[in-house]
Amino acid sequence: MPSGVRDDLLAAGLAVFDRVGFEGATVAAIRTKARTSNGSFFHVFGSKKELAGELFLEVLRHYHAAMLAALDPPPDAGQGIDRLIRSHLDWVVLSRREARYLFEISRGEWSEDVRDAQRAQNARLAEGIERWRAPLVARGELLPMTPVMFVSQLIGPAQVFCRAFLSGRARADPRSEADTLIACAVRALLPPKRINT
Repeated sequence: MPSGVRDDLLAAGLAVFDRVGFEGATVAAIRTKARTSNGSFFHVFGSKKELAGELFLEVLRHYHAAMLAALDPPPDAGQGIDRLIRSHLDWVVLSRREARYLFEISRGEWSEDVRDAQRAQNARLAEGIERWRAPLVARGELLPMTPVMFVSQLIGPAQVFCRAFLSGRARADPRSEADTLIACAVRALLPPKRINT
């Protein structure tokens, strides 16, 4: 089966899930949107849930790629914080449908295969961030903390704004708060003597 059919089905799934949610989506609606036959759908995916899991991994890859691109070439501590937060906000706004799927619509009850692939992708992102962060911590340019705490301080506040934007509770572009979010992250992640230097 050509990858074009798979890609068409994933794009159709994203559109249908975005419009009616996971529960409301049907294989028939996804097939109609993709202009594929029932046989083509089931040749590529065994079920709606299988398509949803593959879509989740695909969207996660896109998000992680955007985040890792912010660290190439490796920036200093303040630049890295700035770039990572702006990359997160940009990706959410410019890939709103994918971001809604990743952060608002997708389900946590994935198959073991999807969960394993998710863990592997998350580990690659964490390794990429850690390759940039660890030398800065060692030189005293970033405060020492666990990688999970670092990411929560870095992206957590931005994610609050993004979830409100994605759900429609807030209409303002979350990028309008980038400078404030970056300033807060700098205060949380840089040693006090390095702030404003």
